[in-house]
Amino acid sequence: MYACFDTAWRIFHTALSLWANFSRGTQIKDSTETRYNRALVTESDTMPFDPTSPEFKRDPYPIYAELRAHTPIFYDDALGMWVVSRHEDVSALLRDRRLGRSIQHIRTRAELGLPPKDPRYAPFDRLSENSMFDKEPPDHTRLRGLVHKAFTPRRIESLRAQIQATADALLDAAAARDSIDLLEDFAVPLPVAVIAELLGVPEADRHKLRPWSADIVAMYELNHTPAQADRAIQAAGEFSDYLRHLAAQRLRDPQNDLITALATVEEAGEMLTEDELVSTCVLLLNAGHEATVNVMGNGMWALFRHPDQLALLRSNPAAHAAGAVEEMMRYDTPLQLFRRWVLEDMDWRGAAFRQGQQVALLFGSANRDEQTFPNADQLDITRTENPHISFSLGIHFCLGAPLARLELQTALATLMRRLPTMRLDYEPHFRDSYVIRGLKDLIVSYDQVMR
Repeated sequence: MYACFDTAWRIFHTALSLWANFSRGTQIKDSTETRYNRALVTESDTMPFDPTSPEFKRDPYPIYAELRAHTPIFYDDALGMWVVSRHEDVSALLRDRRLGRSIQHIRTRAELGLPPKDPRYAPFDRLSENSMFDKEPPDHTRLRGLVHKAFTPRRIESLRAQIQATADALLDAAAARDSIDLLEDFAVPLPVAVIAELLGVPEADRHKLRPWSADIVAMYELNHTPAQADRAIQAAGEFSDYLRHLAAQRLRDPQNDLITALATVEEAGEMLTEDELVSTCVLLLNAGHEATVNVMGNGMWALFRHPDQLALLRSNPAAHAAGAVEEMMRYDTPLQLFRRWVLEDMDWRGAAFRQGQQVALLFGSANRDEQTFPNADQLDITRTENPHISFSLGIHFCLGAPLARLELQTALATLMRRLPTMRLDYEPHFRDSYVIRGLKDLIVSYDQVMR
């Protein structure tokens, strides 16, 4: 779900340093004013919200319902952030320019009470600092405009045949078996192949992309380990070096690929720097790959638990695939939480947000809000009003949303058409993560693979 190229080549990526700063112990200083503001709402230690709890990570939705009903906005001491759970508030705050993805364009790290940067993180931080994901206007406006000129609707549409061919090839390879893991054997390799083709990564190098991406996005969780941090730093350095080399090749020998387009795009005399080009490509892979895999995995698990909806989709995949993809993104959101910095003091429904604080926007909760979505806890692929926020909103709306939709719709329709007897014989388990929500595996059996 390139759901969040720019919070969307985000999505879900996803992108850079979503939780890196927080996880390295970077919280604002606890001023007297901050402590006073907490008294305006229920104290977080009375709340059931605990993103480190295994039970919560398995199924956060009952807790979300409690939050929306009783304490939709509160300050969480463990996170060091305000937490917002209702769709009305989350969608409005995503558009509110008093909040932003970055704050260091108006306040220094020292002013925010943040420690000096650890030089060991330099390769990872360099990606973050040059990514539109963590930029605000005017830098964000310039970057997004340049990337939009290269990442055109025509370029996206040109991938349609390749997406279909890749999906078919993956299922052709499953014809000699009677079961596959829908994640490892289908949902994972498909977006990697599409991204590699889009960027122009040579076939011989494409096996490197997924390990790099997996190591980098592990840093976005709340409780990543020192070993994960080391792997992320190494992956960030290796991936960046590779892309710099490839971009230099494309400048010498241009090709019909996105790296060439990004290396040469120009608007009003402005061009992407080498660091900005590298960060854009990394963001595209991380957000596009990780979120798309989890939309497919979480969504298929939901369909198996709603057999009437699965039967409806199977009856006419071409007619229902688009609606099913939107509902899958809403029903079990692959990227559960995004944070925003408070750029200026503001009051919001009795909560006093102060400059330098952070706000955690619960996408997963907002997408299950019964005030916005009738029968929100039911999967309904025919839902006509579906204002989910999985691609974000405002200036950080997912630039890659059209490609995500094309890829997911093609993949889902192909699965329904070619594996009509697909069935699930066990209950899968979610990975031990919260921000990025996805299954460990999803092994399905079938009688045959149709042509």
